[in-house]
Order: sequence, then structure tokens, then C-alpha cells
Amino acid sequence: MPLVTVKVKGVRTIEQKRALVKDITEAVVKHFKVQPEVVTIDIIEYGEENMAKAGKLFIDR
Repeated sequence: MPLVTVKVKGVRTIEQKRALVKDITEAVVKHFKVQPEVVTIDIIEYGEENMAKAGKLFIDR
């Protein structure tokens, strides 16, 4: 069972997520030769208050 994780900074609309998971599923089906029903996609959205670089939260940069 393919499991695809997509990590994004910020929040996307439900329409963007629907289009993305459709395209990813089609690509996995094509290249891995599996049925769409076995493809699982996990979208993780990160807000700037939950990400940091060089000791500073992105929201404070």
C-alpha cells in the first residue's frame, strides 16, 4: 500500500487539496501499477508559528 506524505508551509484550500490528491493518486497508480483504492495520502500543513529556523519561529522573522 503506497503512503504519500505531503508537507506544506501554510494552509491550502480544500479545492487545492482535492486537485493535488487526484493528481498524486493518478501518478502512483500509473507508476506503481496499483489500484487507486490502495493509495493513501497524508497532507501535513505547517503554520509559521509551528516552524523555526536558526532559533527563531518563522512568524518572528
